[in-house]
Amino acid sequence: MEKAAVSFVGKKIRPFEWLIEKSLGAVAFSSIVFIALIFIFVFREAATIFTQSEKKDNGAVVQEEFETYGESEGDDAMALPADLQRDVNEEHVGPKELLATEWVPVSLNPKYGLWPLFVGSLKVALIALLIAGPLAILAALFTSSFAPAWLKETLKPVIEMLAAFPSVVVGFFALTVLASLLQNLFGLQFRLNAFVGGLALSLAIIPVIYTISDDALTAVPASFVEASLALGASKWQTVIFVVLPAALPGIFAAVLLGVGRAIGETMIVLMATGNAAMLSGNPFESVRTLSATIGAEMAEVVFGDIHYSVLFLIGVILFVFSFTLCFIAEVVIRDRLMRRFRGGEG
Repeated sequence: MEKAAVSFVGKKIRPFEWLIEKSLGAVAFSSIVFIALIFIFVFREAATIFTQSEKKDNGAVVQEEFETYGESEGDDAMALPADLQRDVNEEHVGPKELLATEWVPVSLNPKYGLWPLFVGSLKVALIALLIAGPLAILAALFTSSFAPAWLKETLKPVIEMLAAFPSVVVGFFALTVLASLLQNLFGLQFRLNAFVGGLALSLAIIPVIYTISDDALTAVPASFVEASLALGASKWQTVIFVVLPAALPGIFAAVLLGVGRAIGETMIVLMATGNAAMLSGNPFESVRTLSATIGAEMAEVVFGDIHYSVLFLIGVILFVFSFTLCFIAEVVIRDRLMRRFRGGEG
């Protein structure tokens, strides 16, 4: 009787479990498919910049077509002045133009140099990382190794609560408060600049780096700490020379995610950096980032235009940069670190 009951119960539960398993598998597969389709779409739209065939009309000037809402009154209603017409056959963007140092997409002679946008993204991300990285890691060291239980239970949720702040709120705070404060303190020429953007961006990536670093430090086996203390090491020596090296792969992953968040952030850098595509090493000059360029210009471009394709190319660059960063971290650096801690050859 007992065996039959178990068999009966198993038959009752098994279809439900099978349904849940297949549903989760379908959701996971659908997510992968949708992500792959997004990547294919982005790469396809970006590839048109190199595959567009030159249109020729016996050397005549060809007027560009613009999308309109409703019918135009008369054949010449949408005609442009002669000085504003440009030959689309002469507009060509190749690697040389993309690596130029000027970004002026809206002009009679448009220029699509991506170099100042790329440098601006790296500059803002580096400033944010230099500010947020040490603060977040030191805070994680304190809460995981030194803070009393009651203080950790209060401090950790407060820091993690920064991640719940919308990006537009942080950007607005930087635009109205931080920018004016720093300009008044240091007499800066540009009120909105890379440093203001990096400082505001650090507020967004501190919770990311802190949370993962704290989890990595907390996950270090207690036997490591006990052995170090038993050998006569102080608390500080144990934390710096035992706990921190053991948690280094997790801390590195935290920094990596912080860099990814900083490179991909849009609203904060759109509101706080000045949005001027200036190629300079001065952190107190205005910059424009790759992600902010997409956010600011995508809604205003003509569908299928070269400017449209270049913006999608920027999206491809962001994807390739993030993928390369993750690949180097996971396959090269993290693997060597893990082998070193296991006692293998580094």
